[in-house]
Amino acid sequence: VQLQASGGGVVQAGGSLTLSCAASTPTFHSAAMGWFRQAPGKEREVVAMHTWSVGRTTYADSVKGRFTLSRVNAQNAVSLQMNRLNPDDTAVYYCAARTYSRSTYDYWGQGTLVTVSS
Repeated sequence: VQLQASGGGVVQAGGSLTLSCAASTPTFHSAAMGWFRQAPGKEREVVAMHTWSVGRTTYADSVKGRFTLSRVNAQNAVSLQMNRLNPDDTAVYYCAARTYSRSTYDYWGQGTLVTVSS
């Protein structure tokens, strides 16, 4: 199973972008699916993650109220709507998923670069 991410690009501060992620196998059912990001010189951090078993989406404090994670399809596709972007959001964004049998995120997309210019 591969995660196929799309979206990203260059946007001015205050603008919006949408990232999408889908599993290559329609029968893949994740326990949790969402997005991480890694900015230059910084550690990878979780941005938004939906856990199906508890029906809850969690967000990093820095993106609350600006980013929205939507479940596009039954546990194998999500999208991330990013509004009011600022230069601190510049990073490579990675889609990730884990299965019910694992606590670690074993499935990763290829990464998509988001650049926010001031």
